[in-house]
Amino acid sequence: MTQVDPSAMVVTVPEAAQLLRISRAHAYELVARGELAHVRLGRRIVIPKHALDTLLGLSEPRPTS
Repeated sequence: MTQVDPSAMVVTVPEAAQLLRISRAHAYELVARGELAHVRLGRRIVIPKHALDTLLGLSEPRPTS
C-alpha cells in the first residue's frame, strides 16, 4: 500500500481510492461521472483533498470559477 503524504494538497486517483477504501476502477468511474472533483495536469489526474471531504459530505462544495 502506498503511503499518502499528509501535507500534500492533492492525491492521485489510486491514492484517493485507497483513502476511500474503494477500488481504483471505481475511483476512476467517479471521476469520469463528475462525482469526484479533479484536476487534469497533462495526462495526470489529481484529486484535491477537499474534494474527498465534499464527496463524503464533510464540507460544503467549493464554487467553480
